[in-house]
Formats: sequence, C-alpha cells, structure tokens
Amino acid sequence: MNRISKSISTLFFGIIVFGHYILPAQTTKTSLNLEDIFSNGAYRQKGFGPVRWMKDNNGYSTLEANKTYGGNDIIRYDAPTGERTVLVSAQKLIPRGETKPLMIANYSWSDDDSKLLIFTNTRRVWRYHTRGDYWVLNLKTGQLQQLGKPVERTTMMFAKFSPDAGKVAYVSKSNIYIEDLTSGAIIQVTHDGGGNIINGTFDWVYEEELDDRDGFRWSSDGKYIAYWQSDTKGMGTFFLIDNIDSIYSKPIPLPYPKVGTTLSDVKIGVVPVAGGPTRWFDIPGDPRNNYLARMDFVPNTNEVMIQQLNRKQDSNFVWIGDIGTMKLKNILTETDGAFLDIHDDIRWLEQEKYFTWASERDGWLHLYKVSRDGKKIRLITKGDFDVISISCIDPAGGYVYYIASPDNFTQRYLYRSRIDGTGKAERITPAEMAGQSNYQISANAEWAIQTFQSAVTPPVISLVKLKGHKAVKVLEDNSALKTKFDKLGLRPKEFFRIDIGDAVLDAWMIKPVDFDPAKKYPLLFYVYGEPAGSTVQDNWDGGDLWHQYMAQHGNIIISVDNRGTRTPRGRDWRKSIYRRIGILASEDQSKAALKIFDMYPFIDSSRVGMWGWSGGGQMTLNCMFRYPKIYKTGLAVSFVSDQRLYDATYQERYMGLLEDNARGYHDGSPINYAKNLQGKLMIIHGTADDNVHYQSFEMLVNELIRYNKIFSMMSYPMRSHGIYERENTTLHLRRTMEKFWKDNL
Repeated sequence: MNRISKSISTLFFGIIVFGHYILPAQTTKTSLNLEDIFSNGAYRQKGFGPVRWMKDNNGYSTLEANKTYGGNDIIRYDAPTGERTVLVSAQKLIPRGETKPLMIANYSWSDDDSKLLIFTNTRRVWRYHTRGDYWVLNLKTGQLQQLGKPVERTTMMFAKFSPDAGKVAYVSKSNIYIEDLTSGAIIQVTHDGGGNIINGTFDWVYEEELDDRDGFRWSSDGKYIAYWQSDTKGMGTFFLIDNIDSIYSKPIPLPYPKVGTTLSDVKIGVVPVAGGPTRWFDIPGDPRNNYLARMDFVPNTNEVMIQQLNRKQDSNFVWIGDIGTMKLKNILTETDGAFLDIHDDIRWLEQEKYFTWASERDGWLHLYKVSRDGKKIRLITKGDFDVISISCIDPAGGYVYYIASPDNFTQRYLYRSRIDGTGKAERITPAEMAGQSNYQISANAEWAIQTFQSAVTPPVISLVKLKGHKAVKVLEDNSALKTKFDKLGLRPKEFFRIDIGDAVLDAWMIKPVDFDPAKKYPLLFYVYGEPAGSTVQDNWDGGDLWHQYMAQHGNIIISVDNRGTRTPRGRDWRKSIYRRIGILASEDQSKAALKIFDMYPFIDSSRVGMWGWSGGGQMTLNCMFRYPKIYKTGLAVSFVSDQRLYDATYQERYMGLLEDNARGYHDGSPINYAKNLQGKLMIIHGTADDNVHYQSFEMLVNELIRYNKIFSMMSYPMRSHGIYERENTTLHLRRTMEKFWKDNL
C-alpha cells in the first residue's frame, strides 16, 4: 500500500556538513512554484548508473551517452586507477537495417562475461516495466540477435542466461520458453499458460504484497527450470471501468483477492529444459490458504529452498526439495505471535552447509547463521538494534555488511559484524555523514558505491574504498540542484520527539521562511501511519518541496510516525499495531497532536488539518471521524475506507483473519465512523486504481450522503493509485489540493 583525490574527498565531506547543519547565505532568492516542482522538472535530481560490479571486483560498469550514435555505451571503470574502458559501444547495439542503437532499459552479463543481455522497448505491468523485448550481444563475435522472433513483440519477461550462457529462458504470455543461442531453436516448455493459468510470473497480489515478479529459476547444471504456477480460477474478479477512451465503456478484469476471499492456487514445479512434462512438489497445506513466497536453487545442487507462509502470515515453513525425487524436508519453521515479513537475506556458506537467515526472534531484526538441517542457529549481528538491510555478505573476509541506525531511527549507516558471531558491531559510515547512506558493495567488500543524502542534501554518489571509508571519486554530487535549492532560502525540517506517555514518537516540522514565534499559524499534519512505510526520515525525498510550498503559504507542516510504522525500533514497536490498523495509529496521532499544541504556542489549535495518501488517506479519515474536535480539515487521497475491500495478503497480515477479528476490521475502517464528520473534508481517487479500488471512494461517498455530510470530492478518470498518468495530471492534482487548503485551512 509500499538512491578522487584527497582534496576532493575533503570537499565532499565539507559539502555534507555544510548542507546538513548550516543555512547558506542568500544572495539572489528565488520563489517556489508548483509548475517548477511538478511540471518543469526544475528540481529533478541526477543519479548514476545503473551500476554493475564486475566479477573481478576491481571495476564496475555503467551507462554513458554516446554522442555520435545516440543511445548508451556500457563503460567499465577500474576502481583503483579510475581507468575508463568502453566495454560495449552503442554502435554495436544497432540492429541490422536500423540506424539507431537499442535503448537500454536494463542489462545483464552471462556468468562467463562472454554475452550481454539487453532489455528494451519496455511496457509497464502494474507497477514496473517488466515486459518488452530482449537482445543478446555476443562480445566475441559481435553478433547482435533478437530473441523470441516468432513470439509476439513486447510480451517477453524476465529473460535469463543459462549457467553456461548457451541458452536464454523467458516468459511470454504466461508460458516459459527456452531459446538456444547458437541454433536459434525455441522450445516452449509450458503450454497451459493463459486465461486463469500463469506460469513463470505471478498474479497481482503476489507482485504487490510479496514482491514476486520473476517466477522461474535455472538449475545449477542448466538442465531444469523450476517455476511457479498460479491458478486464479475461483478468485474474485474486480472490474476497472474505462469510460474515456471510447464511446462505450470498457471493463478491465482484475483477479484480486479481497479480505476473506479465495486466493490463487499456487504450486511449484520442475520441467526439463529439453521439454517434457512438469513434475510438481506436493507441498503440505491448502494451496489456496498458503503463500509460496520464495523459491530458489541451493547453489551447486539440484535442490530448491521454498518458503511457505500460512494465510495468517504468522508462520514461515522452510522446505528443501529434491528435484530428482521431488521429496520435501522441512528444515526450519519461523513463527511469530503477530505477523512475519519475508526477508531476502539468504546466502549459502561453507560449501552449502549453512545459510544466513533474518529473524526477529530476540525482539530485534537480526541476521543468523543456520545449519543446513536447521538444527544449529547462531546469531551473527548482536545488539539492541535492527538490521535494516543487508548490503554485502563476504565469507572470505568473514564479515556481513548491513544498514542500521541504533541511536537515531530517522537515519541510516553502514555497519559490519563478523559472520562467526564474535565481536561487536562496527560502524563504517563516518559520523560526519549524518543522514542516510546506502551502499552497493563489491563481492569482496573492498569497494562500494555510496549514496548519501539528508533532508537538506540531495543524493551524493561516490566511489568509496571501504577500508577507512575513503571517498575515491564523487560520481554525482547534485551540486546544481543543491545550489538551486539553497537559493530558495527555505527553512529545513526540524526533527524532534514527542512523548505521548505510551511511547516517544519521532516527528519533523517545517516552518514558513518568515516565521514569527509571536504569531499563530495553522497546522497541517502529513500522515501515513501503517506498517508498510514511514514519513519521518532524514532523507532528501525530493527536498519535500510540496510541503515546503505549503509552509511558504503560511502553514506549519508536521509529520509524526506513530507506533507500528516501518522504522528500526524493534519487533514490539512494529507489531504493536497488529489487529489494530487504523485504531492504534489514530490514537497515537491524536495524542501527539494534543502534546504538540502544548509544546508550541505558535500553533493555532483551532486550524488543524491532516492529509495522507493510500494508508495515509485512511489514517486521515480515521483521525477526522474519530477525533473531530482536533482535526478541522482533512484531505484523503487513494484511501481504503473499509478494510474488507483491500487485498487479503496485506490486510490479513496486519489484521489477522476476518473471522477471528471482525471487530478490529470494523473499528479500524473509517467508513463506520463517517457519521461523526464535523470538519471540512476532501476526498480524491483515481478511477483506474488497481491497488485501492475506486469502490472504496464510492462507498464512502454513499455513506457521507446517507448522513447528510457535506464534503468535496475529485475523481481522476483512468488514473491509477499514484494519480500521475496522462497529460497535466500531477500539476492539476496539486493545484486542486492547494485550493482546498487555501480555502479551508
């Protein structure tokens, strides 16, 4: 509902410290306007990459524009020397009979680096561009060949080289194909895909809530493909309606499991690359009341590891399956009294005798070393802190590198711990880099691409030698953006904490540039409040220019992370919201608001608004309806009004099953309190929202009418959950929001 030389290194650190703590002197001040923010790209940040570390760990590849032929060259940079080499010129990516090179949306190397796989001409599938065309460049011969020629164009997904680079497997229209790169022969290894059967990829809810998209794996010897198959028959179909692209409306069917309804029947099978029947693992349990959330081959074996979540998502059964005998063995079962999240931190160690495993079993999210039979479990990362993400596991060096922030939950730093579990966690990121850092680390953990940012520092991307954390080269500093941002003369976010008695919450505040503590200001809260995210983060977030814009129009902007939000504050913090979505969060938010009124006399408590998107829209409605004496205005975008209308996987994870928690579903759904509306409310939704359906909007409208509540509403036809498709949408949305606040706050 869910980034040189010693003298340059010194300058790099200076920029960060300066940007984070000191407001620069202003010479020519510029004004902030919505067109620059949302239409003109005036404050667009630059990135670097995508980067691929080479297998020698001393160099990385990236894309650079080719001014002669157009398109991009693939360039290698040597990390120790900075030497630049053109690995693949855009000229080599010009198909026969064409004049322009292929546009590279993504690329990957074969294991032996002899071939390059290019993903191009892409199409969006729900959230991401995962469908398009694939080409292979043979670096030895220079041959450029398009894959899947008999296959319909732009239908190919998730192409991957075989281990020996002789073949490529891909999905097209829910079937899996194997193409021989020498002969060009194509074997279709599944034939039943289409309609309700999906092979090698997933239905909507697996993609959205379990982050599953690529649904097949090569075996280590290249002789087999293991894959997921989903059968959506029996799942409820929701219809999106297109009323604007023809004179007759067009229904768009979407198999979508709402709370308490039938899930896909999902299974995992194995098929020979040469073709033949699929053999299926007989995984215990009702396939329509469990999730096969993860599957991959154990390296150098013909065994797969499968993670099976039960429907409540409080138990994760880990199976090892032999693709020869198709027998299964349960080696580990992870349980939690609330809910479990899937963590993708498995790395096999010591000739596949052990694997790494993430768990909250000691109250914090940590990495463990587990024996192959699951009987020996040893803690790797130790301490009263959460491991936010794994950056690199280096068995040869003996360390795991990870992101954590034990002392400031709004920030992120690189740490390392010994894989054998001895010693204490070591912080790698320098103390002066206060903010958030993430790292793309070479396999030998000697080099990294670091991205540093903070609330007032746009991303600074650098090549770093991890030993001593020495910045070798600044790859992108976004200095032009930083200069433009500083010229606005804005007040930076002020981070603070609020003690509401039951908990101490993190928050930030933005004040107008001409702030006068003797005056009274209206207060606008920005909220999310659900387990999928967090709003109080010391990161760039585009400069948060929308909220800065609203502050410059005379408002105080505050955001508070209530209990249950995705922050590194331990298991109890995150699980406190279990079975109480919308209930505990709105209670925390209301207590925080009352405390803030006492803390800051410049806030006019008679002019308090709240707004949020998705889960934040739901939270806005809950606060407006439950605490009408506090919140006088509200703007809810793309919201869930009744939790029973949302997808089963997300909502049941955090609320439990409907039959076990009917009262919680009722009390957490704002639609059941719509009769309490007293203030001024605006609701906004896209009619083609495949995530939170327009139905949620219409049902709330119906309820507000029932109780004779006057409100404002805006629908965006054929826009999805993000409300950004089609011409001028984003600017129009923000203008609409701006007008509502100017008129009502």
